[in-house]
Amino acid sequence: MADLNSRMHAGMDEKLNPQINSPMNSIERIVSKEKIPRVVKVRQFFDDSKIADPAQELRRKIRENLSYQTKITPGMRIAVAVGSRGVSHIPEFAREIVAALKEKGAEPFVFPAMGSHGGATAEGQRFMLEGLGVTEDYVGAPIRATMETVELGKTDKGLPVVMDKFAAEADGIVIINRIKPHVAFRGPYESGLMKMITIGCGKQQGAQYCHNLGFGHMAENIPAIARVAIEKKNFIFAVGLVENAYHETCVIEVLNKEEIDSREPELQAYAKKRAARLWFDQLDVCVMDEIGKNISGTGFDTGVLGRYHTPYISGGPTITKIGILDLTEQSHGNANGVGIVDFTTKRLFDKFDPYQTYPNALTSTVPLSVKMPMVLANDRQLFQAAIRTCNLLDKSQCRLVRFRNTIELGELEVSENLIEEVNAHPFMEVASDPYELPFDENGNLF
Repeated sequence: MADLNSRMHAGMDEKLNPQINSPMNSIERIVSKEKIPRVVKVRQFFDDSKIADPAQELRRKIRENLSYQTKITPGMRIAVAVGSRGVSHIPEFAREIVAALKEKGAEPFVFPAMGSHGGATAEGQRFMLEGLGVTEDYVGAPIRATMETVELGKTDKGLPVVMDKFAAEADGIVIINRIKPHVAFRGPYESGLMKMITIGCGKQQGAQYCHNLGFGHMAENIPAIARVAIEKKNFIFAVGLVENAYHETCVIEVLNKEEIDSREPELQAYAKKRAARLWFDQLDVCVMDEIGKNISGTGFDTGVLGRYHTPYISGGPTITKIGILDLTEQSHGNANGVGIVDFTTKRLFDKFDPYQTYPNALTSTVPLSVKMPMVLANDRQLFQAAIRTCNLLDKSQCRLVRFRNTIELGELEVSENLIEEVNAHPFMEVASDPYELPFDENGNLF
């Protein structure tokens, strides 16, 4: 496997590097005359209400939930499901759940509830948990990772319902997840607790069963599969989280088994109201510093950019060309989502690992999200290529925005021709004088 990965990257080096290192290669000749506009820093404003001490609030809510406490007897083995997303405070939350279960004499363990992530291997999924800070030492419980599943039953339409073997054999299960809009479809249950039960706890096999008929059926398959699992297994409680537009926890709910199905659609609707967005309806060029599995299952929130990999979702701004500069370290080479955009850098390409990335597309049945866009030598070339191809007669009028990632949208850099629009907007303000983007001698941003 490593041989194929190294050959693929060596092939790119062989074809691209001699030209990159030449004084003026053909790509450089085409794009070098494109002037990158000066930018200003801009602050975007959203509802910033949040929970002051999320870990303490979770501790209080668990202890006040008397119903769950009657379900636990000393010695019970309880599986705590933790996913692959970069949920704010997830290590602290996992530790609080483990401590609460131990107080009642239970013997909790943590298991990765992340479908096909981590290269669809037990070792990869354990490594992802540890990369998020969910380690055995920190949470106070062992991590038990496997890709084996147990079939629990079938839905009315015949879809198999499977669950992580360790979780299925435990005496009880606790799940915790952030509830948020999905990046590929719409429905009352999108990313959240029901999806974690269906796809996360179902491992790669469960994810494949749910995705097999495509995203057009996800809105019905997720709750149908989850309801069978909830009926068959002893879910002690579930923790539903909502984050505000600044990636801060604003809602924590501890739900009994019977409340998961009915409460999640209300939390999903609230999450959509609190989600971050760009306050621009039309842009010519948008550049993100990074994508990653810790940001979104598809690397970035597609709704923020209005650029999708399935036909079952729409909305958001109209953006002519989109580029991605880098891949987060926490993704461990999984560049899922890179295929949705137009340009990326050789820096990201060199981090791309097909054995981490392709299992997602094979499981979700959406190969578009893992295709490789045009690869440019450095950041400057990416900006210039995007401007060159944005179909403007007067490129000096290019409406350009750059930001770090789709969960950090409080501060942007925008081209100075957008200053008037920013000043007229109630939820944006200019925060600097105009300046040139700072590139180093290698053409990359400082």
